[in-house]
Amino acid sequence: MATTAVTDASFKSDVLESDKPVLVDFWADWCGPCKMIAPALEELSDELGDKVTIAKMDIMENPDVPGAMGVQSIPYLVLFKNGEPAAQMRGAAPKGQLKQWLEGAL
Repeated sequence: MATTAVTDASFKSDVLESDKPVLVDFWADWCGPCKMIAPALEELSDELGDKVTIAKMDIMENPDVPGAMGVQSIPYLVLFKNGEPAAQMRGAAPKGQLKQWLEGAL
């Protein structure tokens, strides 16, 4: 299961109304650390796809949701459970650390 793209228009249905937890990766194409964690997030999507949806939101193409959430630095990962932010992580981390954080937050 690959990561899915989320937009300002689809955020409510894809994230807030999801029946399972959703990890949203706020990123941009020009962000080096965002590109560094992208492969790890793809792998985690495959490994944990039955427990969590991993979604990516390009903040340059979709400024409304990140602006409303006060996203000031990227990468910024937010885990949503039952439509509410449940955990967050700023910055890049190795896959093992990302997985440990995510599993602990689920």
